[in-house]
Amino acid sequence: MHILFVCSQNKRRSLTAEKLFDGYNGHQVRSAGTENNARIKVTPGLLGWADIIFCMEKKHLLRIREKYTDITADKKVICLNIPDEYSYMDDDLCELLKCFVFDYL
Repeated sequence: MHILFVCSQNKRRSLTAEKLFDGYNGHQVRSAGTENNARIKVTPGLLGWADIIFCMEKKHLLRIREKYTDITADKKVICLNIPDEYSYMDDDLCELLKCFVFDYL
């Protein structure tokens, strides 16, 4: 399965998720951000590649659904509701991600 994690800047939450889950049960994982200054920005190619998309906040889900309606219409897009208050690889962030994401894998 191809999994894409999305946050704002792709520096903490989605990048942490990519590192945690890439290779788990053979899944391929990438991450991106919705902001112009994101480390890796969300693109139509990344969205098309993904079988499932996890957004950290509702605003990320709304942005990609509005901007890429045609690409995401038939995609499973899940909002994790994880606020931007964690650092990269923060233990609490890792635990939250594991609790929410393992149900879908």
